[in-house]
Amino acid sequence: MKINDLPPSSDMVFDGALVRKHDVNGPRYTSYPTADRFTDGFGAEALKGHLANRKSAHPWSLYMHLPFCDTLCYYCACNKVITRDHSKSAKYVEHLEREMALLDPLLGEDRRVCQLHWGGGTPTFLAREEMARLIRAVDARFERTADFECSIEIDPRRIAAGTLEFLAGLGFNRASIGVQDFDPVVQKAVHRIQSEEVTRAAIEEARASGFRSINLDLIYGLPKQTVEGFGATLDKVIALAPDRLALYSYAHLPAAFKPQRRIAEADLPAGEAKLAILTLAIERLRAAGYVYIGMDHFARPDDALAVAQAQGRLQRNFQGYSTYPECDMLSFGISAIGRVGSTYYQNVKTLPDYYARLDAGNLPVVRGIELTRDDLLRRSVIQRIACDFQLSKRAVEEAFDIEFDSYFSTEMKALEPLEHDGLVQTSEDRMTVTPKGRLLVRAVCMVFDRYLREKRERATYSKVV
Repeated sequence: MKINDLPPSSDMVFDGALVRKHDVNGPRYTSYPTADRFTDGFGAEALKGHLANRKSAHPWSLYMHLPFCDTLCYYCACNKVITRDHSKSAKYVEHLEREMALLDPLLGEDRRVCQLHWGGGTPTFLAREEMARLIRAVDARFERTADFECSIEIDPRRIAAGTLEFLAGLGFNRASIGVQDFDPVVQKAVHRIQSEEVTRAAIEEARASGFRSINLDLIYGLPKQTVEGFGATLDKVIALAPDRLALYSYAHLPAAFKPQRRIAEADLPAGEAKLAILTLAIERLRAAGYVYIGMDHFARPDDALAVAQAQGRLQRNFQGYSTYPECDMLSFGISAIGRVGSTYYQNVKTLPDYYARLDAGNLPVVRGIELTRDDLLRRSVIQRIACDFQLSKRAVEEAFDIEFDSYFSTEMKALEPLEHDGLVQTSEDRMTVTPKGRLLVRAVCMVFDRYLREKRERATYSKVV
């Protein structure tokens, strides 16, 4: 039996009392170990070595971080560069090509690529010729698979008519559009004014141009947000009928993210109000036919994410949930994080440092980590819990030559309070996250995080819910 060879799990049950009790700070597990465990002892030479020894038979996944935005959203915690000078992106595109050129001789003969994702920032800040130039650079080095997924993050306020059609011509077939909240009072408070009409126009053009999947991002817990106001947002969002939805909890960390200092803490909804907004959102999305995928994500039952989850093919990477299992990821641009086999690596975070390293002919890798056998084991366990909501102990034992309950004796003891509250069920062969526990799956994953257990007091994360 494979680790993910399990029957599909039941749907989610929302229990407000349990959410309040177990809503602790924790990672989203887009990787394990999490990025705060990376060290500067892993640099460009280490990455080169692992690329030279790569033996994966899976196609590549590619990520490009395009950091430029021409306006500042106060809630944003992304690594971005705020500027209205669109000429700045030309230099960045040139250096992305330099980074690709430096990696090129290290990649071997198998150049198949199944995924490309442009994130940011605002990728459509780039001029059309700059976007086309990057795609040409990718196509010159990689061969698209038949099921190639090409996704991009869109700010519908900043695209001219015809942009989505142009992107479809480049091969993009999936778009993620930030909405956050349609309430004009909330939009003013977070400095992001975006109408339903401009959002609908982008969605309609994307669909007419052949995009096969549209995702909308929402955030609950924003300043001035109310249950009634978010209910009106949900009406509009459901009417737009996206294929996927991300419902993120706003984490107010002004000490870590300077733009958030412009948000008055007194304007944030209190704990009970925030929970009421979440409750409403879950009820409305499920009533509209969306399936809870996990970790803030919903999808239509026929969407590729839901299908992959039902088939045991779902995984998490630095873009969230993915339909392609076990892909190594090459990442380009400032702060981008990649994965090669049993390693993760991250680039420098600032433009001057990025440009300087590439101008000197060096890869811009600044830190990373080489996973131990224990890391690989725990990564596998956490992946399956986060993606399948259940785990075959026997499959883990066969894959890693361990006795599960003995190896994870500390963790099984730590699961007891969660099992007592009905969030998980354990048996001789299986551990299952119950419908009540699915919304709190991050808390279940955290039990198996050795680094978190050993150094929890040093970690800074958002709330589980």
